[in-house]
Amino acid sequence: MKRYLPQLVLVLLVIALAPAASAAEHTKDSLATVKKNLKEKKAVLFDVRELREWNAGHLKQAVLVPLSKLQGGTDPAKIVKGLKKDIIIYCHCRRGGRALRATDLARKLGYDMRPLKFGYADLLDAGFEKAK
Repeated sequence: MKRYLPQLVLVLLVIALAPAASAAEHTKDSLATVKKNLKEKKAVLFDVRELREWNAGHLKQAVLVPLSKLQGGTDPAKIVKGLKKDIIIYCHCRRGGRALRATDLARKLGYDMRPLKFGYADLLDAGFEKAK
C-alpha cells in the first residue's frame, strides 16, 4: 500500500481540484426569442462575469451577478431587488462555461435560468446594445 500511496494521493487531488461537471445545457431559445422576452419584460439578463470584466464593457440590459457571488451562496434575489422566481433569467459570460455553472446554482434555488451559449462579444455582434 505504501508503494501506491503517492499515486492515490495524486488521483484524489486531481478529482478534488477538477471543475465540477455541469448538468445544465445552453438554452435552445434563439437570440430573437431572448430579445423578445427581454423587451416584453418576461426575462432578465444576468452577466455572470466578474466586476473587472463588467467594467471593461457590458450589455445595456444586463445585470451584474458574478459567478463568484453565486458560488459563495448568495441568492440572486439578494443581488437583484424584486427578482421573482417565475421570470426567465438568461445569463451570459465570456464564452458560455461560467453561465452553465451559474445555471446549476440558480436552478437549485428554484430559478428558471437559461444559459446562453453566446458570450459577451458574440452578443454585441448579434445586436445587443453595449452600455455606455
